[in-house]
Amino acid sequence: MTVERFGLALSGGGARGFAHIPVLEALDEMGVRPSIITGTSIGAIMGAGYAAGMSGADIRDYAVSLFTNRTEVLSRLWRLRPKRVKDWFTDAGPAIGQIDARRTMETFLPEGLPLSFDDLRIPLKVVATDFYGWDAASLETGPLHPALAASAALPIVFRPVRLAGRVLIDGGITNPLPFDLIEDDVDLVMAVDVVGGPVSSGDRLPGSMEAMFGATQLLMQSLMAEKMRGSRPPDILIRPPVGARVLEFLKVRKIVARAEPAKDEVKRLLDRALSASVVGG
Repeated sequence: MTVERFGLALSGGGARGFAHIPVLEALDEMGVRPSIITGTSIGAIMGAGYAAGMSGADIRDYAVSLFTNRTEVLSRLWRLRPKRVKDWFTDAGPAIGQIDARRTMETFLPEGLPLSFDDLRIPLKVVATDFYGWDAASLETGPLHPALAASAALPIVFRPVRLAGRVLIDGGITNPLPFDLIEDDVDLVMAVDVVGGPVSSGDRLPGSMEAMFGATQLLMQSLMAEKMRGSRPPDILIRPPVGARVLEFLKVRKIVARAEPAKDEVKRLLDRALSASVVGG
């Protein structure tokens, strides 16, 4: 099946982004390829792999093989430790606890992922947030890896990224599910939301980190709800079941397995939408 103008938008969500994988596998099984992809944070990273030519199964194999190997993950994290005194500081002073997002991409991205947007097989729009510009930043050209680093640079975890004269942080702060960036480029938009929200565990008060991450999720949910009330919400909205916290990357198998029902939902809704739209031209 050839679809000329089908767009795919993938949300942020940290480790919950592994729930995007069954959606990508469903597209492969249907023989449908998007003509453009946009993504925020982990959605941008998943989208980059897919736009580079990896299949959903390829992405699953890479994620599972890496993040079920605790020793390998810890080894790669150890490589990210500051090695010089100046690495502990940014322009504004000490950056204790914040990781270098660029080095993280270099350490964890699959080997062979293109270095430039120009070398991707499918056009990709990566969303970051312009910290001093007070707005979202859509990155579509130039070096790919720094753009992915900027899109994923959640301030609690990562240092901001300086790129093309701007200081950039996590795209989820301004546009966690960027379906609006491609709505004028395509006839049909499918958006995948894995942001989630705080999960209750009785009457226990959340700790400081849990509260910060949860507050960020609530902010993202508020932004998405407001955009959904806009003039053109996505034609298809998929919300795979997710239950993991932002940094629980070692639970990759559980996250992907929990999201498996999204496969059938994608096939059913996309097939119905394509049957009613212009297909192949």
